[in-house]
Amino acid sequence: MKNGHVVGGDGESLVYKGGFGCMKWCSTREKAKGKRQKAKRQRRLIVLENLFLELANSQASAEDGDSSSKRLVVALYEALNSGDSDAVVKIVAPDLEWWFHGPPSHQFLMRMLTGQGPHQSFRFVPLSIASFGSTVIVEGCDAPRNIAWVHAWTLTNGIITHVREYFNTALFVTRFDHSDDILPSGRFPSLWQSTLSSLVGKSVPCLVLAI
Repeated sequence: MKNGHVVGGDGESLVYKGGFGCMKWCSTREKAKGKRQKAKRQRRLIVLENLFLELANSQASAEDGDSSSKRLVVALYEALNSGDSDAVVKIVAPDLEWWFHGPPSHQFLMRMLTGQGPHQSFRFVPLSIASFGSTVIVEGCDAPRNIAWVHAWTLTNGIITHVREYFNTALFVTRFDHSDDILPSGRFPSLWQSTLSSLVGKSVPCLVLAI
């Protein structure tokens, strides 16, 4: 190639034109960024593989299982917020059951999972997380947008198979499968209740989730 010359660039790459063609030179910075992103995805997938092994181990204690379930759900949020679809499909069942309560405009999660909206449209940042058997409850809040949310994830064999999503809703979680747990008042005990719904600055509906 003779008499070549640089004809344009954007600070990250340069286009080199010569007598027989055109070649794009990527800067070291651009290449390094791509390698870091690829390495990060690979590390996330390795972590997921380890979590799947922990959850599949039938000899694991209930406490260990709860910890692994919570870590898997946290890994899902990280994948959603970064747009890592490869990690998402490893965590979520292809026939995920989704139940939603809240304003239709707040269906950010489903739009992310189905690819109908960019992952930057909403960031799910867990502020509290609790596990009750196969159910993991996560709560978060986007105060500037007056949005409080709760997710109740159900895991089956190390995969998320069901999610109940609540936006700007006060949620109480109870269990009624053990009659001995009924209180003298006839009410079932509360396992968990949301605490961030009051931050949205308005009255919100209240629902009960029995697990």
